[in-house]
Amino acid sequence: MFPLILVLLLALILFGAGFALKALWWIAVIVLVVWLLGFVIRPAASGGRKGRWYRW
Repeated sequence: MFPLILVLLLALILFGAGFALKALWWIAVIVLVVWLLGFVIRPAASGGRKGRWYRW
């Protein structure tokens, strides 16, 4: 009985880790798209130059 519970617990942990890693990949892709859009859509700064859309 104990090995069966151990295998089921291991499968549950691996399923949870896989779901979390997949969610983190999607978040990373969304952040990358927003970052790339920041280079395309930049407001004009003073002097007619293109400014940065972020403050750092």
